[in-house]
Amino acid sequence: MQNSSLAQKVTHVLRLDRAVRFVWSAGPGMTIASLVLVLIQGVLPLLTLYIMKLIVDAVAVSVTGSNPKASFYQVGLFIALGAGVALITAVCRSIGAYIQEAQSLAVTNHISDVLHAKSTAMDLAYYENPKFFDTLRRAQQEGPYRPTRIVNGLTRLGQNSISLAAMVGLLFSFHWVVGMILFAAALPGVLVRMKFSGSMYHWQRMRTPDQRKAAYYNWILTGDVHAKEIRLFGLGDLFIQRFSVLQKKLRKERLTIARNRSVADMGAQTAATLAIFGSLFLIAVRAVQGMITLGDMVMYFQAFQRGLGYLRDLLGDLAGLYEDNLFVSNFYEFLDLEPKIKEPPHPIAFPRPLTGGIVLDHVSFEYPGTNREVLKDISLRIAPDEVVALVGENGSGKTTLIKLLCRLYDPTGGKIRMDGIDLKQFNTSELRREISVIFQDYVQYHLTALENIWLGNIDRSPEVERIREAAQKAGADKLISGLPRGYNTMLGKWFEHGEELSMGEWQKIALARSFLRDAQIIVLDEPTSALDAKSEYEVFNDFKHYLNGRSAVLISHRFSTVKMADRIFVLDDGKIKEHGTHDQLMQIGGNYAYYFEKQAQYYV
Repeated sequence: MQNSSLAQKVTHVLRLDRAVRFVWSAGPGMTIASLVLVLIQGVLPLLTLYIMKLIVDAVAVSVTGSNPKASFYQVGLFIALGAGVALITAVCRSIGAYIQEAQSLAVTNHISDVLHAKSTAMDLAYYENPKFFDTLRRAQQEGPYRPTRIVNGLTRLGQNSISLAAMVGLLFSFHWVVGMILFAAALPGVLVRMKFSGSMYHWQRMRTPDQRKAAYYNWILTGDVHAKEIRLFGLGDLFIQRFSVLQKKLRKERLTIARNRSVADMGAQTAATLAIFGSLFLIAVRAVQGMITLGDMVMYFQAFQRGLGYLRDLLGDLAGLYEDNLFVSNFYEFLDLEPKIKEPPHPIAFPRPLTGGIVLDHVSFEYPGTNREVLKDISLRIAPDEVVALVGENGSGKTTLIKLLCRLYDPTGGKIRMDGIDLKQFNTSELRREISVIFQDYVQYHLTALENIWLGNIDRSPEVERIREAAQKAGADKLISGLPRGYNTMLGKWFEHGEELSMGEWQKIALARSFLRDAQIIVLDEPTSALDAKSEYEVFNDFKHYLNGRSAVLISHRFSTVKMADRIFVLDDGKIKEHGTHDQLMQIGGNYAYYFEKQAQYYV
């Protein structure tokens, strides 16, 4: 078991290639410059020690010799050489610090780009799985800085290896026992670090859900989304207490690990201190016996001290590489996630224009990780110029059906076809460009009004006239024109000069965003839930004219909106219970007629 554990640790240290590639891709020039500095800085310490020996010996000769003046000039020359080496060392250190900072910033930005690209590429299913958020949080914690630390660790490892080799060679020339003491003194501290790095890694993985929950409570207490309810319902103390309890628990466990590490480290440092002064005793004895000069004694003792430092740093770098590679595996775990929505190897071009329409053929679906079917054997057809409405109680499967249509998920049974072609045969991005959707949980972007609408079709330049036309169709132009800076007004209160909108006004902005997209299929999920009756009438009065041969799917609980549809499908418990025109469904006298009459009585 111990051998297996050791092998795993060695494997962790050796699997550094991905981190090196990340750093190299972020700045190859800086990486090369860093390597050159490693070689220079690795040799300089030995040169410094040797010059110090020469200075001490020259001083000793000057004190006891017959030509003090000549020795004085010699001492001055050696000191000047030492000053030159120290100056070169300082310059290399300064350049190295700048390169390290520049490299760190470049890698952090590069890693952020990689994280963002990976996050947007992942399927919607991942964002409905708490384990994914645990993985994402760990990746966000470790990704931005661990790869840089690994490469910096490798750089220091190289530099310390060169310096250590020089010191060890010098010490072994004095006595092999001193060389062995050097290794024995440094090893315990490194073993302590590796042991507790593993403990902290496993603790962090175990406690990620608690850390996320604490972050969630912090967001509730400090964000604007919950601000009104926190105050109205007096929830502040409740969430402060929950946050505090979690933080105390996490802090207590971390301090326990830190305390145990400090005790173990104290023992390791005690052993190192005894080794240092033991070696000094051996060197001093040789000097007293006249076997080495005073300069030799100073050189050997400093060589031992520095060698111990280099060895400790070298082994510490190995332990650090183990630790960093251990934690950066959280980042790799996130990068190695694979989308479940697979792109076709040879995608078919999306038909433009659609002539056969959309067909759902015995479609069923259950969300990943559950056994409950949300959609059950759904079959329907939507013609290219047809407006179809989906109605039903919450949870009946209406929005899920739209998610399948946009291929945010794939059906677990049956097929969805457009012009007879399975959705899986289209490039996903191309398919989604042909569908303009506004969901009931539309996004409020804290950007300008123009940008908010332009986000509906960023493939085209943000031309004011096109955006104004989309706003007019959504009934938002008058609203935007009345803002302090018109279409250049910042919406929301997150940034300076921002203007807050009502829910109905935000919904008009979202509708305009949907209308801007040059798509063949329009999907509106509860598109007017926050609009008053007058605004709703204005939006949909010319809606069919705007469609101009496009297909449209409406989801709404307002039957004043649903009535305009060519056909209405009533969903109940994931199945189609009724379908037909408004008049046909009223004649049937089923669920639709019941809901319509119930709602209509409030308008009598």
